[in-house]
Amino acid sequence: MRRRIADTVAILVAVVTVFPIYWMVLSALKPTGEIQSSDPRPWTLHPTLDHFRSALGVSGFGRYLLNSLTVALVVVALSALLSFLAAVALTRYRFRTRTTILVMFLIAQMVPVEALSIPLFFQIRDLGRTVPGLGLNTLGSLILVQLAFSLPFAIWMLRGFVAAVPQEVEEAATMDGAGRFTILWRILFPLVAPGLAATSVFSFITAWNDFLFAKTFIISATEKQTLPAALLVFFKPDENDWGGIMAASTLMTIPVLVFFIFVRRRMVSGLGGAVKD
Repeated sequence: MRRRIADTVAILVAVVTVFPIYWMVLSALKPTGEIQSSDPRPWTLHPTLDHFRSALGVSGFGRYLLNSLTVALVVVALSALLSFLAAVALTRYRFRTRTTILVMFLIAQMVPVEALSIPLFFQIRDLGRTVPGLGLNTLGSLILVQLAFSLPFAIWMLRGFVAAVPQEVEEAATMDGAGRFTILWRILFPLVAPGLAATSVFSFITAWNDFLFAKTFIISATEKQTLPAALLVFFKPDENDWGGIMAASTLMTIPVLVFFIFVRRRMVSGLGGAVKD
């Protein structure tokens, strides 16, 4: 009986979770008349690809896509590297300010992103005067900010994976003559790789879906805008093009799904957090 109740609850949660995605794809395939109908139906007998053609026909769509991929992939790579090194340092070494650093990571996660947009704007503006490529109207500014927001979560999560690796493994490698660099990259890194896969999904989605900072930092250089900015084309003063909005949103989810499928095996094992002795 309990198993049936649990299965029923799981099915209901799955339906509630998947239904918005289904409705988004359905709306992207519906003709405009059906979308604007006062009697919406959860199906269509006349699917069309006109909305997808409209989305792909937006001026600069390919450039927006390339910018988004650049920002997201660089953030994933840098976040994985820095969070791994930081997690090892905070787990394997004991120093006076370790607890303070961990508390600061927690505080960074608590502050609303919207509250930081204005101070970050002035900080990025001033930084661009001294550091080329990191000022306003640059992709570097988006990479830097998204990296700063991804690192606290990634470090906290990877600490558990590093701590789960028995220190005897490192001690055995040391007795065999392995140096610290070899232990770090040839022993610890492969064992913590499942956790890196799990955190990389979070970093990719956060950077890929960013709209607030893209509109805040990219002011006049339209060629530096990311893909979420393309959605603004379909928002009009008189009437929004919901078919185009849903089609563009559907296209935006494809790279996320591809990335998720690419790392899903390591991510699933990573969420288990198990390291065999």
